[in-house]
Amino acid sequence: MNIIETSIPGVFIFEPRVFNDARGYFFESFSQREFDEKVAPLIGHTIHFVQDNESMSSYGVMRGLHYQRMPYTQTKLVRCVKGAVLDVAVDIRKGSPTFGQHVAVELTAENHRMFFVPRGFAHGFAVLSETAVFQYKCDEFYHPEADAGISLLDESLGIDWRIPVKDAILSEKDTRHACLRDSVLDFDINDKLY
Repeated sequence: MNIIETSIPGVFIFEPRVFNDARGYFFESFSQREFDEKVAPLIGHTIHFVQDNESMSSYGVMRGLHYQRMPYTQTKLVRCVKGAVLDVAVDIRKGSPTFGQHVAVELTAENHRMFFVPRGFAHGFAVLSETAVFQYKCDEFYHPEADAGISLLDESLGIDWRIPVKDAILSEKDTRHACLRDSVLDFDINDKLY
């Protein structure tokens, strides 16, 4: 697995080693051993994922920017297994030097890339292909009482979703999220999130 650092420390892109032949391809999409050996030293602790999720969406669907409030914050490892998405992580840790900044990466079934989104970040994606199947691992279970979000359309974040706003399809819940400046955030850069 190749690990690519991004402009925000702790946010990574993973490229698995893919074996191609006449039959198709094979790769390990996740190995706890490799994760512990390669990723844990970079972030200072081990991670044990406890829940896997999958969604299917059509072109123009935007989901996010979601996070869970303390004490149920989540680290996510996300990938697109069919189609293409633009995946985004936004730093929402108060006091962070990169607060309000984001990293965006295109995840596709062809590039097999995975995106590591640590705790303290809001996460979302936009579907760029006709349909997309999106999978992600979480290191904390879903807690509806801790569910929170930032508006996908918050212009202060400077995210180019690569989808015209007129074509965006959002859930009713996601249309109600406040902009970052109006959100009540309950963790900061000094909190122990793990």
